[in-house]
Amino acid sequence: MAKGMDPGEINAMRKAAKAAEFEVWEENWETVVMFMRMQTQWNASMGGVTGLNYSSLEYLCRLYSVKDPVSLFEGIQVMEVTALASLNKRNS
Repeated sequence: MAKGMDPGEINAMRKAAKAAEFEVWEENWETVVMFMRMQTQWNASMGGVTGLNYSSLEYLCRLYSVKDPVSLFEGIQVMEVTALASLNKRNS
């Protein structure tokens, strides 16, 4: 007799999928997209992830003709601090 997933596993997967859904306000869209573009640009040390490579951010701002790089940078830093807390908590 073949065994499928139990209902608890199915419900857990549904909850995880729903938790992964989120809304991005239009005024934050450019920052979120750039943060995703930066996903391979994390600096790390023996102690964990230390932050993003800002040289890459500067390059991407030029490449994508960002009109307000200061505002974008500040938004990226907000996302970076939150991501660092999560990433380094997971690794400890």
